[in-house]
Amino acid sequence: MTLQEEVEALAQPEGRVVGTLGHEQARRHLVERLRAIGLSPYRGHTFGLPYRAAGRDFCNLIAVAPGRDPALAPVLIGAHYDSVIAAPCADDNAAAVAIALSAGEHFLREPAPCGIVIALFDAEEPGYFQTLAMGSIRFYEDQRLPVGFHAALIMDLVGHAVPQPTPEVGRLVPQFGRLLFITGAESHADLPGVASAARVPGLPVVATLNRRVGDMSDHRIFRLNGVPYLFLTCGRWQHYHQPTDTPDRLDYPKMAQVRDYLVRVAGALARADLPSEGPRPREHDTTAFELSLLGDALGETGARYLAMAVGLARLETRADLDALAARLQGYFDL
Repeated sequence: MTLQEEVEALAQPEGRVVGTLGHEQARRHLVERLRAIGLSPYRGHTFGLPYRAAGRDFCNLIAVAPGRDPALAPVLIGAHYDSVIAAPCADDNAAAVAIALSAGEHFLREPAPCGIVIALFDAEEPGYFQTLAMGSIRFYEDQRLPVGFHAALIMDLVGHAVPQPTPEVGRLVPQFGRLLFITGAESHADLPGVASAARVPGLPVVATLNRRVGDMSDHRIFRLNGVPYLFLTCGRWQHYHQPTDTPDRLDYPKMAQVRDYLVRVAGALARADLPSEGPRPREHDTTAFELSLLGDALGETGARYLAMAVGLARLETRADLDALAARLQGYFDL
């Protein structure tokens, strides 16, 4: 199935709110897709890993594309499959689920050195967000295998063109809408090098510190436990948590580029040593990395225009980058 077909099959009008018929239908559909793709169950003989919390029943869906060395800790690719309202919720988060499934297909065709886990988490949306019922938390604390994870790549809101913060940015930096944002490169010393090398033509990627935007999704539990991680997003937009978040509004060519970037990063992570930095690693200084990505993504002129458009005289220091992130966050609530 194409990315668009995957999104349209999952993003039905009734939505995927936990405990509803739409949620159960989505779960059954995704189990069938994991089986049809040819992925293997992460543990046991079924893809569904049920759990009970807050008086309700939930189910994570976890599969794996086996790697060349089964003894190695796998790289995890994760996205949540529930929805916040009874509506299609195509960008949040059917788009990321579609990309994760496509990545699983890729790593079945071209196995990585280690396994690639495809994790479709339940109960990410309010009122389970960052509670003990959240699927990624229950997975990490109760359902993961002892080998753990080499690294984690989490996606949320990766299906849309980024809104222009000002008309001037749209005119002077036309590639702004193509941006993909990442956080988490600060979680391991080797991640900036991996992310820098995994470039996809036509997809400008920029990075910021996770603490600048907060734990927006399922990556939090991995961050807190010292797993090297990257969080991929296009930020929030006007259709976020709205009935208007429908499949026809997504940017499928951009989604294909995000999928290619994800596959390249996951493959590079699978080949990287990533020596352990302990359960509570320090935050690495990624100033030079962030500035380099900005220059590559927007060009020297584009980066200068962007700084000017949001009221900054320059982009040279950590303080400049933090100010840029804060200004952009104010424009479209990244």
